[in-house]
Amino acid sequence: MIRRHPLAEQAAEELLRRIGSGEWPIGQKLPGETTLAAQLGVGRSTIREAVRELAGRRVLESRQGAGVFVIAQQASEDWDQVLRRADITDVLEGRLAIETEAARLAASRRTPADLKTFRYTLADREKAAGKLPDDWYVEADLAFHRAVITAAHNAVLTELFDTFVPRIRRAMLDMLKLDQDHRHRHDQAAHQAIADAIRDRDPELATARTREHLSAVRATVS
Repeated sequence: MIRRHPLAEQAAEELLRRIGSGEWPIGQKLPGETTLAAQLGVGRSTIREAVRELAGRRVLESRQGAGVFVIAQQASEDWDQVLRRADITDVLEGRLAIETEAARLAASRRTPADLKTFRYTLADREKAAGKLPDDWYVEADLAFHRAVITAAHNAVLTELFDTFVPRIRRAMLDMLKLDQDHRHRHDQAAHQAIADAIRDRDPELATARTREHLSAVRATVS
């Protein structure tokens, strides 16, 4: 029986589960609204809404005068998630272009003050990754990446990054919603590795580690 709110969403998930289990194979007509409502312990209006949702996800098809039929056992990916992934990918590709060059320059130009900023921002990021809300974590992560940009001591790269920040912030928040395993929150070592390469004045390694990090992030949403 369905008890939790929202009822229509829960009903849709239960119908999807039963379809996936083979209770109603592809091509079969679903029982009527009254029967389904009784089975799930909800009202007929809730069943209608659940059916509309699954029709939108291309699992069910309503045929006028005939009923509702199963056309797939699994829901097609939500279109909003498709668009979200595409936006995140575009942003990460832009970050690759900016941040890999910034890391290379930072490895040659960093100052003791830059290294001190790395230490502070890395500590803040580690703390935020553990328990703070997504928006706080995103700000802590962005602070470290901006520190790398700043350490390049290139005004154009800094301006490009700062202009890009609102788009990066939105993409990161969307990415965290998709990242159910919280892998991005647990990649502190990758950020430390970038800082270490810059500290050691190794431009090639700083570039490689930045590219590896951003490519790994992109892989989690592809």
